[in-house]
Amino acid sequence: MKTGITFGTFDMFHYGHLRILQRSRALCDRLVVGVASDEFNMRKDKHRVPVVPWEQRAAIVAELKCVDEVFKEDCEEKKADYIREHGADVFIIGADYEGRFDWLKEKCGVEVVYLPRTPGVSTTDLISKIKS
Repeated sequence: MKTGITFGTFDMFHYGHLRILQRSRALCDRLVVGVASDEFNMRKDKHRVPVVPWEQRAAIVAELKCVDEVFKEDCEEKKADYIREHGADVFIIGADYEGRFDWLKEKCGVEVVYLPRTPGVSTTDLISKIKS
């Protein structure tokens, strides 16, 4: 059984989120998803508290039939630990991170796959539209 692992904030869940999770699942038999904690989201590149709290974002992701398990991601530096903890064979992330996680191939022995974003939809765009 091939286990895949992916990560995301999944704030204001939309079609792009669904597609990346479905495409991730197509690469494995079991999909584990790290949903970024509210605190982690504040520290990383977005520097904002998600609109939807972690508990609700995690519940939405957990209910998808393409997802087998959800856990809280607290920091990027623990990616290798999360991979080992969940027995992942393939690490899947959006193409906007192209090359950033190649080091996991050697460190963890996982296949690293970068998936292209779904065109025309993003949480940032949604928030912008709502604000205007």
